[in-house]
Formats: sequence, C-alpha cells, structure tokens
Amino acid sequence: MRRPTAPNSTSRPVRAGQRTSRRAAILAVAGLVVTLVLGAVAPPAMGDAIDDRRAAAEKEKKANERKRSDAEEVLEGLEGELGAVSDRLLEIETQLPAARLALQEAEAEFAKAKREAAIVAARLEDAKDQAADLSATIEADSDEATKMREAIGQMAREAYRGGGDVSSVSMILDADSSEDFIERADLMSQALRTRAQVLDDLQATESGNRNSAQRLEAVQGRISELKDEADAKVAASKKAKKAAEDAKAALDALLVEQQDKQTALLAKKDEIAAKLKEIDAEAKRIEQDLAKAIAEQRKRDAAKGTDPDDPPAASGTLFVNPTQTRPIYVTSEYGMRFHPVLHYWRLHAGIDLRDYCGNDVYAGRSGTVLWTQYRYGYGNQVMISHGTVNGKTLASSYNHLSQFLVRPGASVKAGQLIARAGNTGTSGACHLHFEVYMNSSTVNPRPFLPL
Repeated sequence: MRRPTAPNSTSRPVRAGQRTSRRAAILAVAGLVVTLVLGAVAPPAMGDAIDDRRAAAEKEKKANERKRSDAEEVLEGLEGELGAVSDRLLEIETQLPAARLALQEAEAEFAKAKREAAIVAARLEDAKDQAADLSATIEADSDEATKMREAIGQMAREAYRGGGDVSSVSMILDADSSEDFIERADLMSQALRTRAQVLDDLQATESGNRNSAQRLEAVQGRISELKDEADAKVAASKKAKKAAEDAKAALDALLVEQQDKQTALLAKKDEIAAKLKEIDAEAKRIEQDLAKAIAEQRKRDAAKGTDPDDPPAASGTLFVNPTQTRPIYVTSEYGMRFHPVLHYWRLHAGIDLRDYCGNDVYAGRSGTVLWTQYRYGYGNQVMISHGTVNGKTLASSYNHLSQFLVRPGASVKAGQLIARAGNTGTSGACHLHFEVYMNSSTVNPRPFLPL
C-alpha cells in the first residue's frame, strides 16, 4: 500500500497581525519626524502664547496711540505737507503692533496647518502599508489554499489507484501477519489524520482570507477618506502660508514707509522748527491782542454785574459744557507734549473736547465776543471775554470751528450757541480745542469745567 503524500509544508507568509509591531514603529518614527521638523507645540500652550502676544500688541498699540496724540499736539498748528508727513508717520506707529500680531498669528496658523497635514499624511501612509500587507496576505493564503486543494486531490487519486478506501475488514484479510496488520493500521491512521488536517487548514485559510478581504475593503475606504483629508490639509496649509506671506509683506511695507517718513521728517526738522516758532508767535499775538481787547472792554463794562446764568465763581466751576456731547468728554489734556521723532517738547495750551463735525458749540460763560477769525494753526476761532472773576481777567477761545454763528462785539450768555465744530487749521479730526486765559495767559481748563 502506498503511503499518502503529505501536502507541501513550506513556510506560510507572515500575516497582517504579525506586522503590527512594524507599523507601530513606523508611526512612532513618523510622529518623531513631525515633532522634530515642525516643533512639538501643544495646542493649549500655543493658544496661551497667541493670547499673550495679542495682549502685548494691544498694550503697545495703546502706548503708540498716546505717543501719537502727544506728537500731534506738539505739531498742532503745523499745516501742509509737513503736517501730513508727521501725521502719516504717527499713524504708521499705531498700525505696527497690529501688523506684527497679524504676522505672528498667520505664522502660527501656517505651522499648525503643516503639522496637521504631516499627521494626516503619516496616517495615509500607514493605511497604505496596511492595505499592502493585507493584499500580500490574501495573495499568499490564496496560493496556499490552491496547494492544499491540489494535495487533497492527489490523496484522492492515490486512494483511487490503490483500490479505494481501505476498510478494517480488508485490512485484516489482506494482512500477511500480525506485524503487517499493525503496520497497515498505522498507515491508515496517519492517512486519515493527514486528510483531516489538510481539510481543517484549508477551511482556516479560506476563513482568514475572507476576513482579510473584508478588512482590506475597510482599509481602502479609509485610504479614500484620508486622501480627501490630506488634500484639504494641504490646501489649508497653502492658504495659511499665503496669509503669512501677505502679513509679512504688509508689515515690511509699513516698516519701509515708516523709515521713509522718519527720514523725510528729520530732513525737514529745521523747517518744522521755524513753522512751530511761527505758530508759537501767533499764540503770543493772540495773548497780546486779548490783553488789549480786555483792557478796552474793562473800561466799557466796569458797571456790568454778574450774569445769573454763569456758574458761581466760588464753586470753582467757571464754565458750562461748551460742546453738544453729553456728558462732556475730554480727548486730550492740557500740558507739555513730546514728539518721539523730532524730540521736541511743546505746550498743548488747551483741552480737546469731543465734538463731531457740524455739532453745536456753546459759550462756556457769559461775556463779549472779541473776535471771530481764522488764526494760523488754530483755524476758525471765537474769542470771548468774561470780564474779571476772582480778581483776574478771564477769557475763553473755541478753535478749529467750521462755522461762526456770532459776530465780534456781541454779548452772549452761558450755553448760547456760538459756532459749529469742525477741523479747520491743523486738526486731524473734528473736535473742539478749548482754551482758557487768565490775565491773558493760558491755564489748564480742566478745573473750571464740569468734569
């Protein structure tokens, strides 16, 4: 009796499960590369850093706005090209913090987009590796199943050539001796076990292949999703990169313009000094004109009493709100100001009050209109004498007006409409520049206003 031939026992291919450690290593390496290339920045920490930078930028912006306000008041009265250059330079100074912040945020967004794109790309590569492993497993198991079927066929053919299945009766009758019977029985048992093992292996292989095919289908679906996600992340990364480039270009343009304006302003420093000297001379002329006008008025109004509409002198508040804005709102105080580029100190001789273009302007106290005229740097100005208060002559001026509504020599009462607000002369925007004169010299108006 021929011995049944056992199926080929060559090594079977490594299954996908045996590749788990390799894929884990790939993911670990990919994660390390992403970290090294793009920087390991945890989202909460990045968010905190951006918030800190935004707060710092806001603080710097406010400081620059204060500097701009001070510098504008240093150059108050400076008209034409010089004033425009200075105003633009100061405007750039206030824009720079926001431009720097925009660049930092755009760069952070670009770095985040690159990180996310790299992570998705690593996942996509892992999914492709899984698909390749599963495809290789399916192919190898299919080849092995084919070989098993061939082995089963071969065993069937050999059994047929040997006279079919060997029964226990024929095995006893055909045995020449007890030793021969034992040998025949052992061979028959081995053949049956081999056939059963091959059938079990075939079923297990085919079952594994079906499972692998289902997993491959799922992985291929995931690959499709990851490809779409990867494309979206790449597009987001490109958009963020473009935003960062635009933000840097905007910042660079501001820095270049800032340097140009600084150079232009410094080149005109002597001319600016001469203009400011002229403006200060105009302020002196105003005080001199005021002293003469008050002296003449004092003689004429010697017998005139106190107007009941005026705030009482003993209260300390000598003026009512001269603006349409309620309550009264100060945008810039009286005092010395410093220009950060020209390094000039100069007195801002009044107080700036919020009043929009065309808003009403009222007499702060009863008195006599001394003049309504255009003064260099001050624009349209109304000057009102209020006589003598607490032993000192008192007057007030209303500047940068767009329209006069009273005439020189007119008597006005506290709160009476006298003009419309504007931005004539040197003024960046509509407001009321309000000055108070005691004994023909400017003083801080704040203590005398209802603030």
